Amino acid sequence: MACQGPAPVVKDTRPFEIILVGDSTMAPNSGYGNALCERFSKKITCLNLAKGGRSSGSYRAEGSWEIVMQQLRRDTDRRRVVLMQFGHNDQPGKPGRSTDLATEFPVNLARYVDDVRAVGGEIILLTPLTRRTFKDGVLPNDLRPWAEASLRVASEKQVPAIDLNQQSHALVAAMGQSEADTLAMAPPPSEIVAPAAGSTLATVERQGAAKSAFDRTHVGKKGAAIFSEMVAQALVAVDPEIGNGMARGSSK
Repeated sequence: MACQGPAPVVKDTRPFEIILVGDSTMAPNSGYGNALCERFSKKITCLNLAKGGRSSGSYRAEGSWEIVMQQLRRDTDRRRVVLMQFGHNDQPGKPGRSTDLATEFPVNLARYVDDVRAVGGEIILLTPLTRRTFKDGVLPNDLRPWAEASLRVASEKQVPAIDLNQQSHALVAAMGQSEADTLAMAPPPSEIVAPAAGSTLATVERQGAAKSAFDRTHVGKKGAAIFSEMVAQALVAVDPEIGNGMARGSSK
């Protein structure tokens, strides 16, 4: 009897549907999500369902996650992939949104992974986008514990992860404060030259409409272009098939 080789790998040729889930740093009008969607070719559907002020807990509690699940349950021939990024509003000091880093945040992410898999979808976890307030010429990274928790969940659940926190922090740290401020939604007020001693300029984000004033968390057109390109390149690395769906010459 002739020996048989390994079964050929069946390539999934279905078109993609990408769903973005996260907070305002990914949401329309204040984050990089729409700019990321614009980088895909027309054969890929990209839906930005990220919402300002949401955490890994409140996004589900308010019913937004059920909207995502309804989208994932639709009868379609598309390969559905959720890109999820939380952390900013999970930090302490945000009543109704903050989650415990040890006992709630990772549990919430793991549950999202299980939900997506249960309906045949795929998920990629992204660590939170860096904030951009320097202190004594150095860029702190107070979001790193949430980034590392996200990476641990991805490893435990064996799903892809993009360490956007590390990549964005390194890029912004190399810029310095003045250049980093050009990534904001609006120019800095004339009285802001440098943050006051001990200041973080990371104001508590209200749940609701996107901010319109200058801050060092949300991004304008330039910031959205830079960080969406960063995510796009990382997506190519973690899933080359998604990369094949990037529009040629899409960098803006």
